[in-house]
Amino acid sequence: MIANVRERLAVGKQAAQRFDRQRFNLRKLNELEVREQYQIEITNRFAALENLNDDEEVNRTWGNINENIQTSAKESLGLHELKQHKPWFDEECLGFLDQRKRAKMQWIQDPSQSNGVNLNNVRREVSRYFRNKKKAYLRAKN
Repeated sequence: MIANVRERLAVGKQAAQRFDRQRFNLRKLNELEVREQYQIEITNRFAALENLNDDEEVNRTWGNINENIQTSAKESLGLHELKQHKPWFDEECLGFLDQRKRAKMQWIQDPSQSNGVNLNNVRREVSRYFRNKKKAYLRAKN
């Protein structure tokens, strides 16, 4: 053996924030009325931005532009609805899933033994909950 290599993946700040990102329903842009409404909203918001000072800081200006685009998209397009592949999967299940993701992120950022044990316990609890929820749905369906 020439060398031992030990590698660990670390989660950056961007990966941790990616889960909370809003997704817009872009399919609505195929409809002519919605597309025109979105274009009008964007035009109006940028017209209001042109009246502001040109001396502003670049980051603040970019923040205003980004916020205007996000607000216009949310108002005219709406948020993307996730397909429901599993009818038994509800808001409570999303909470359990989020809890499992947070435990995993915590373990990746600090891979101590206590975080590893916590992750295993959370995984076990979430799996048990999902299994019971699915069984109850199948029993009620039949």
